[in-house]
Amino acid sequence: QVQLVESGGGLVQAGGSLRLSCAASGSTFNKYAMGWFRQAPGKERELVAQISGSGYLTNYVQSVKGRFTISRDNARKTVYLEMISLKPEDTAVYYCNRLNGYGLGPSQYWGQGTQVTVSS
Repeated sequence: QVQLVESGGGLVQAGGSLRLSCAASGSTFNKYAMGWFRQAPGKERELVAQISGSGYLTNYVQSVKGRFTISRDNARKTVYLEMISLKPEDTAVYYCNRLNGYGLGPSQYWGQGTQVTVSS
């Protein structure tokens, strides 16, 4: 059974920064691509960033390119999302997910989410 626990969300002013963390359980963490998703009120959940199991491949939704950086520490079984130059439109609940594969969709394994609120 895989468990994912996000942390690091909060309230920040526009232009500020946050670092989200997602700690995973299980012994095969480094074999799986991981993704960060977000869901704003009234909107569908969207994939923000993904990273391959090795960490060598990353991909971002256009709206966060140059501002967000996804990374992972396989020894700590943790994936991170560094967010800078935050905008009010980045406000959402952020979730991590163990993807079905790099470039593929989400699996059934979700964290509980962490709220990010960016004030203008």
